[in-house]
Amino acid sequence: MRCKRKHVVLLLAALVVCVVAAMIFSGRRAKAGLGEDPSIRIAAVAIVARTPIEQSVTLSGEFRPFQVVDVHAKVAGYIQKIFVDVGDKVKEGQVMAVLEVPELSAQVQGAEASIKRSQDAIRRAQSEVEKAKSSHAACHFAYSRLKQASEARPGLIAEQELDDSMAKDKEGEAQVDAAVAALSEAQNQLSISQAERSQLAAMQAYTRITAPFAGVLTKRYADTGSLIQAGTASNTQAMPVVQLAEYSKLRLVVPVPESAVPRIHLGTTVKVKVPALDHTFEGRVARFADALSNETRTMHTEIDVENPDGALVEGMYAEARILLNKQDSVLTVPIQAVQRNGSHATVLLVNSQGRVEERQIKIGQEGSERLEVTAGLAEHDQVVIGNRSDFRPGEKVQPKPVDLSTSTSEAEF
Repeated sequence: MRCKRKHVVLLLAALVVCVVAAMIFSGRRAKAGLGEDPSIRIAAVAIVARTPIEQSVTLSGEFRPFQVVDVHAKVAGYIQKIFVDVGDKVKEGQVMAVLEVPELSAQVQGAEASIKRSQDAIRRAQSEVEKAKSSHAACHFAYSRLKQASEARPGLIAEQELDDSMAKDKEGEAQVDAAVAALSEAQNQLSISQAERSQLAAMQAYTRITAPFAGVLTKRYADTGSLIQAGTASNTQAMPVVQLAEYSKLRLVVPVPESAVPRIHLGTTVKVKVPALDHTFEGRVARFADALSNETRTMHTEIDVENPDGALVEGMYAEARILLNKQDSVLTVPIQAVQRNGSHATVLLVNSQGRVEERQIKIGQEGSERLEVTAGLAEHDQVVIGNRSDFRPGEKVQPKPVDLSTSTSEAEF
């Protein structure tokens, strides 16, 4: 009985071992059926797909004020009152300072007196004209009556008397012409006096120094009582009163390389990233030099960026990403999947049999992360990415698709 029991236990143990061995063997075969044969290497691949592709250039530049000017005085004088200081915001036309110019005020008063004198001369000349006209009318009527009587009865009026009457008539006419000329001269003198007064009034208006545009004062050169000479920005000897800059809109100046110049257009929307603020603004290409610098082979380009809240400051550095070209749906592959040799480009393709195949392709437009393929690949093909030197054409591999997300630098924009 003991032998029989021993044989039964051994038989059961052998049966358990066989079942476990069968399970292990079937598991290995299942893994082999799933393509996880450890002898076959895994290859990271990217799927060839139709995606949008953009060609852009990222350039660094520095913000400058949209306008900046040294405000000079048109007339010389002393600062009677200055109402602004550095950092003050002013509106267009706002009075920033008032000059005291006593001699100019005296000249204006003199011009007013000259106008009154001319007006009196005009009234006097008008009276002379009326007087001359009356005298001439009397002489003319007397001559006309004598002439009529002489014609009606010849010899009744002496020729001497008739000649004297005609001479008085001519003299009266000449006096009228002289009086009219004097009146015209007085009127012309009034026009001259009024023009002088207008000129002096305009110069007197310049004693109130106003803001040519809305902006912020960046410098103040003069104080109350300072003597300011008349001058312009081109006259270095004349001291300006203040410096005014417009910051509601800024200019971002960037150098565009020669290769990108043909694709720069006015009005193009630009994304401007300011590292100091960790914020991206929107601008537009407003103007460019339309000529290349001989030293740098770049084109001076200015991008206008609105700054309504004053967050941007003059001198800040920024990165402008200018879109040169964009296509919505083209066949693309990642840049790291392509190997170039001069004008030739190749990729490693994993075919339907799971073997590596080297394929020559033609490249079209190039983006920052992907390349357009115009020939050599089809949609849904699998191309090897990463270290191509690890694989050889004809080698059997296990493809493992990798999702390539947008790079950090692009995402930030």
